[in-house]
Amino acid sequence: MRTHGVRATARIVARRDGRGGTSLPVLEGEGPLAPRRTRGGAAEARVVLVGAMSGPLGGDRFAVRATVEPGARLRVSSAAATIALPGQAKGEAHYDVRLDIEDDGELVWLPEQLISAAGSDLRVTTRVEAAPGARVTLREEQVLGRYGEEPGRLTSRLVLRSGGRLVLDQELACGPGAPGGWDGPAVLGGRRAVGQLLVVRPEFESAAPRARLLGGGATLVPLAGPAVLVTAVAADARLLRRVLDEALTAIG
Repeated sequence: MRTHGVRATARIVARRDGRGGTSLPVLEGEGPLAPRRTRGGAAEARVVLVGAMSGPLGGDRFAVRATVEPGARLRVSSAAATIALPGQAKGEAHYDVRLDIEDDGELVWLPEQLISAAGSDLRVTTRVEAAPGARVTLREEQVLGRYGEEPGRLTSRLVLRSGGRLVLDQELACGPGAPGGWDGPAVLGGRRAVGQLLVVRPEFESAAPRARLLGGGATLVPLAGPAVLVTAVAADARLLRRVLDEALTAIG
């Protein structure tokens, strides 16, 4: 039984290997965060984040740091959903992700869902720093409560800076103690799955996809920079994934 919060950090560095591929000179994790390299493509390195123990629980502080150096290609996924749970330790749990993509680097960040279980209290922050020539595809999915239960408290913040310029900084709080209206018709409207798809492409600086409604409760919005954001809500995780996959196909 954990009576104190756990602190753990995973670090990934992707580097062009000079032979048309991507090496991983840094691939390390602590405690519950275990990054593992898997078979990739010719130019792309692939990493799976494996949860070595339950969490995050109350009071835990997890962090993931990934850097994609110039010309490198990195794809990151996770082996299973992350479940935020109540714990013996008091206080809010934190999960902080920092992604740095340098010029001509490419990152595809596709973790499985984050599930906010009843009684949990988690703050997730994802910060993306993209160089002007970087390419990024990032998906986030949050599911509010397991089957038949109410959600915990979940606060999710997504920040994008491109070329040193702030492009996006948005936050959504849901569950007990969140500001009123989070479950109203202007936000989730009673749905229990919410997700974001952030796509950064240098060519979007001059020719971004147009703003529009997508099928299944999703919207696509071009940002004030070489990026677009898709936001979607759905009744469950399966439908949310389908909507975001369709959106990514539409963006190309």
